[in-house]
Amino acid sequence: MSLRSLNTTTGPAASRDRSQSLLSPSDYDADAISIRSEQDTDSEDDERQLRARNSRELLAHDRLVLMEEEELEQMVTETRRKQELERTVSNLPIPNPLRMLARRMSDVSPSRSRSSSSAPGASTDNLVADKRNKRRARRQAKRDRLLAEAQHGEDGELMYEMEEGAMKDGSSTGDSSDREDSDDVDRRGLLHFADAKARRKRDWCRWILVYSLIIVAFAILFLTAWKLSLTQRGNATSRRPLVSNGTAMFAPTTIIFSLDGFRADFLNRGLTPRLSSFIKEGVSPLYMLPSFPSVTFPNHYTLATGLYPEAHGVVGNTFWDPTLREEFYYTDPARSLDPKWWHGEPFWVSAQKQGLKTAIHMWPGSEAHVLDIEPTYMDRYNGKEKLGNKVDRILGFLDMPDDERPQVIAAYVPNVDSDGHKYGPNSTEIRSTIEKVDMMMDKIFKGLEERHLTDIVNVIVVSDHGMATTDISRLVQLEDLVDLSKIEHTDGWPLVGLRPKNPDELEDIYRDLIEKTKTNPNLEVYLRDVNMPERYHFSKNERIAPLWIVPKAGWALVNMKEMNLKEAQAQGAVYHPRGLHGYDHEHPLMRAIFIARGPAFPHEANSRLEVFQNIEVYNILCDSVGISPAPNNGTIRLPLKPVGLHNDEPGAGIESPVDPVTSYTLTSSAALLATSSITTPTTVSTTDPAQSAPASPVTSAITSAKTSSTTSKPDTLSTNQPNPHPTDHPPEGDNGADGDKPSDGNSDSKTPNFWDWFSGEVSKWWEKVSNSGKNDKSDGNSSSAT
Repeated sequence: MSLRSLNTTTGPAASRDRSQSLLSPSDYDADAISIRSEQDTDSEDDERQLRARNSRELLAHDRLVLMEEEELEQMVTETRRKQELERTVSNLPIPNPLRMLARRMSDVSPSRSRSSSSAPGASTDNLVADKRNKRRARRQAKRDRLLAEAQHGEDGELMYEMEEGAMKDGSSTGDSSDREDSDDVDRRGLLHFADAKARRKRDWCRWILVYSLIIVAFAILFLTAWKLSLTQRGNATSRRPLVSNGTAMFAPTTIIFSLDGFRADFLNRGLTPRLSSFIKEGVSPLYMLPSFPSVTFPNHYTLATGLYPEAHGVVGNTFWDPTLREEFYYTDPARSLDPKWWHGEPFWVSAQKQGLKTAIHMWPGSEAHVLDIEPTYMDRYNGKEKLGNKVDRILGFLDMPDDERPQVIAAYVPNVDSDGHKYGPNSTEIRSTIEKVDMMMDKIFKGLEERHLTDIVNVIVVSDHGMATTDISRLVQLEDLVDLSKIEHTDGWPLVGLRPKNPDELEDIYRDLIEKTKTNPNLEVYLRDVNMPERYHFSKNERIAPLWIVPKAGWALVNMKEMNLKEAQAQGAVYHPRGLHGYDHEHPLMRAIFIARGPAFPHEANSRLEVFQNIEVYNILCDSVGISPAPNNGTIRLPLKPVGLHNDEPGAGIESPVDPVTSYTLTSSAALLATSSITTPTTVSTTDPAQSAPASPVTSAITSAKTSSTTSKPDTLSTNQPNPHPTDHPPEGDNGADGDKPSDGNSDSKTPNFWDWFSGEVSKWWEKVSNSGKNDKSDGNSSSAT
């Protein structure tokens, strides 16, 4: 806007008339009159243009004019705003409290009172004049500086100031004169554009980083919530719909029975109508594989934790811990029930941690205070308890009030294992025991039917291992193989682990064993850290002895404290126990059972599963009641995946392996040929070079053993799965305990020897009569048990 268009009058006349002119800027502000008081005339502008040496002076002049116009416009706008504000309040100016306070304070001030020698009106005029003079001096100084800089080549800075609306001090761009369309101007414009673009890019990167962090934080929160929901899966069972049986409300409930020593082919003997019906109603594999070694305590704790024995630490019924410098012995509660032996998390601990009540009836390891968490109800081991009492106890748990009733019930039944050791797996006594156990299970199922719980409560029946018949002809004197004076500890039985007093003698002892057993295919020798079969999962724990002698099924090792083998054989003594286990867990005589039925197993009746190992039971049990399992070696989760029905192929059931195992002849090659005529499945030789350690005396011993040994192993399923933990309660009685060594192998009394011989002959005769034709055929087809 033009300055002259706002003030059409000049000179003193204008000063006299500005009180009557509403268009004069001076009516709005007393300082407006000074805006053009020192402004150059048009003739001066013309002269400046004529004497201008470059464009910088012209740009500086234009900039000054523009600045003065903007300042004038701002002052006029502010003055109008003040007057409009005064008019809105009935044309009465509103006094400013701050100004009144300042004026009052200035009136009271002694310095002001002493220095105020003139009238109040004269003092106000002096202040206005001083303010005007200072403003005029500042404008003049700025104009002079701009013009001086324009004369020295600062038009680039002026252009920047005009475009950006700001002033820069201390610019030093040189003396040269640039045109407005020069390359330097373009370059500076491009640089400015590049800087702005870089700033925008930095802003974008900053916002992207912020949003990314927010997204990551939300993702972490989501995953954490999801993980917590999985962890609290067990608690969710209490929120799942309860099911009524007509008299009470039931949350998901599972009962698991362990029939210790119940070999899978015992179901073929026609002695178990209830269990056979259970198979037709539920889901099961032909058999379940135990874990190695196939003895009670390691396998029951594997069932409870889903861990291999090498992982849960209970690696045998007896073993030495080199770190604790203590021995675990399963028949001594003072030692075996200390929680330091039991690693992993058994199912009753998992359930208790997740808010479920549990009832454990004599399950091996349940008394060991594992992780300092006890079952809600726990019955101590009693090997003499009647089967009928077990029925009442289990059904009594189900009859408890809703707020007291357990959701996980576990029961241990030792009878088949105890009588199998005492009388042998083919004896008349064991047949009677199998029938009694089946009748016990029948009472359990009838009790569930009477309570209308058949479709409400899950039932799982398992066993821990099988059983093989022993004979005095299938024994080996341990002292004939090893100088026991060099051995500090012997672990396990019937397989034997050796810990040398001097670890440096380990290789020498191993070489001697290889040499002394190379003509005996019934004994296998392994070094824990060199050639122990991987499928055993029996090497990654210091509780496992460094050297092992593993007999074939039906064979055993005895030392002189237990029996003088030569004298006993000469006297015709009968070896006790009559049945044994602890052999290769994949041998047909070691096979166990798994059968399940209930709402957690919604499968077609008589469904058949692929064979699996007992490390899978823990996951299945946890899933059946909706709790989250602890880390374990199992991989199978519910729902199970059947591969068909048991009756899809007639006659395709589990075979009955040969038992008793035919004795091996150890001396002549002809005897070895006779032995091989028994169709024994072959497996990896003990001295497979792939398992040997390189460049070591031990390796050479393994290699030499390969050339001289004809040892083979059963060719059965090999499962490659992770590593776990176990517990067990021994059956009572000297000869009935799982894995109990005989206290005395010598039999001096003729009466017991005659009775043992007589009962054995009666058992054989009864077997032939009861299984005439049927067993002969099955034995001929499945003579693969060695």
